[in-house]
Amino acid sequence: MAGIQNGPIPSTLSLLSDLHQHPPGTKVRFLGCVTEYSIKSASLILEHNYPRDKAFKARVNVDLLLENLKAEETQIGEWVNVIGYIGIDQSPLSSHEKNAYIPIQAIVLWPTGPFNLQTYERSLRFQS
Repeated sequence: MAGIQNGPIPSTLSLLSDLHQHPPGTKVRFLGCVTEYSIKSASLILEHNYPRDKAFKARVNVDLLLENLKAEETQIGEWVNVIGYIGIDQSPLSSHEKNAYIPIQAIVLWPTGPFNLQTYERSLRFQS
């Protein structure tokens, strides 16, 4: 039967700077560097300044992950992988808007461990 899918919806691998191109509700996977953590709002601010002329940030709601969230995953400077959904309250963003936040509802988050950032950026650029 066409249109029936077994299992979870796959995520779309994306650069953080490209998240604003996906419509609300899209399941995405991306990585970013923790620059802020708010216990009160259960949210992380993630950044990845690539390409350099884009200043988007992701405001990642981790409320669903609080039971299993480890301290190192919220430390400033830690690179983390995120699978989650683009928030439905996303307002239209210009690619030149400074300090724009893309809302994400995280369903999975884990540390990247050692990785080569330039190789990651290059591989995703060739993908798009």
